[in-house]
Amino acid sequence: MKLTWIIVADNTQARIFTAETPSSALIELEGLGHAEGRLHDRDITSDLPGRIKSTDGSAHAFEQATDPKHHEADLFAHTIAALLESAHNDNQFGQLLIIAEPSLLGLLRHCLPESVQKAVTFELAKNIASHSLADIRTHLPEYLPNA
Repeated sequence: MKLTWIIVADNTQARIFTAETPSSALIELEGLGHAEGRLHDRDITSDLPGRIKSTDGSAHAFEQATDPKHHEADLFAHTIAALLESAHNDNQFGQLLIIAEPSLLGLLRHCLPESVQKAVTFELAKNIASHSLADIRTHLPEYLPNA
């Protein structure tokens, strides 16, 4: 069996697991935290938006180009992708299973390099990063892929 990594993530944490055999329990290898993912928009942005004057003299608030929460999730997805790329380049895993909160899974798909994308053998869009090892295992196939 190729060395398998299972990553379970949401906007605030990512946990990396492996399993000794295709049907065994999970072993947690490491975790990443992203406290900024817990913040409210008002806590992420440092100031009120500026004001813009129209040609008729009226003023309105300047809108941000991106949602601060989405921006933080995107930064975290890039952090996860960089970790996975480095680990894959170091031959720490041969195949990857991903369970992630749906919007984060989309961001990960977009920023994972092609070499890591080819190692992905299972994806599930579900937010279970804070669940127990046993519960996370129930969301995976009974026998992990051996591609």
